Amino acid sequence: MPATQKESEWKPFKDKRKIEYIDGQAYLMAPAGTWHNTVGGNIHYILQRYLRGKHCRVFYETKVVFDEENRFIPDLMVVCDRSKIKESFVDGAPDLVVEILSSSTRKNDIGRKKEIYEKYGVREYWIVNPREKTIDAYILRDGRLVIDGSYHSYTDAELEGMEEDEKAEAMSQFSLKVSLYDDLVVDLYEVFEE
Repeated sequence: MPATQKESEWKPFKDKRKIEYIDGQAYLMAPAGTWHNTVGGNIHYILQRYLRGKHCRVFYETKVVFDEENRFIPDLMVVCDRSKIKESFVDGAPDLVVEILSSSTRKNDIGRKKEIYEKYGVREYWIVNPREKTIDAYILRDGRLVIDGSYHSYTDAELEGMEEDEKAEAMSQFSLKVSLYDDLVVDLYEVFEE
């Protein structure tokens, strides 16, 4: 099929672009890559499985509106106040937000968006680096999102090259305790499973 025909097939989808507004400035979001989507899907599955039958809900790439100038589309979020859940968006701060880094979103995810999440009271914020297989977890304390832990998924080969004390420290970083719940621990091997 000639390229011009393929382009014309995409025209109906052009109005479906994902756009975030940060401090009133529009940012067009590029489509996520396959590894980004794999990691996001894994996290969604873990959270959805845990939340089944509970009051809170998990959302994947759903718009959240903080104010007129700040409307984001986080990779994932958990919302426990069901009055915030509207037909096509979430109105106000989710309880947990997960952003999966990509080269085009990294600066905003670790900078201005994190500040907005903090300002509006997001209780827990994860910055997931799929390339490095890490998660930095921030917890809201006294109105500030502060680092609670940095978690890393190591390969067997990486672990084999470590001394016993290094290995013990590394293994303590395999599981992320979600602050919102007493009994939810996320295994990083499951997050970064291919």
